[in-house]
Amino acid sequence: MFGEKITKTISIDGMHCMHCAKKVEDALKQIKEVKSVKVNLEEKRAEIILKSEIDDNILKETIENLGYIVL
Repeated sequence: MFGEKITKTISIDGMHCMHCAKKVEDALKQIKEVKSVKVNLEEKRAEIILKSEIDDNILKETIENLGYIVL
């Protein structure tokens, strides 16, 4: 459906500070399908709003390439 918001929530382990959260946010924002990202450090998760559907493995690999663990 046109204009429908696609949201994915990913649990991430290994983030310990705001720098970690910003690193994840910035990396995910580089993916062309990603509209916005909000990383919650306390809850250890990222909420990603997409412009279009994307394979979850692309998001997972982007985060894991930074040294964090996707749960």
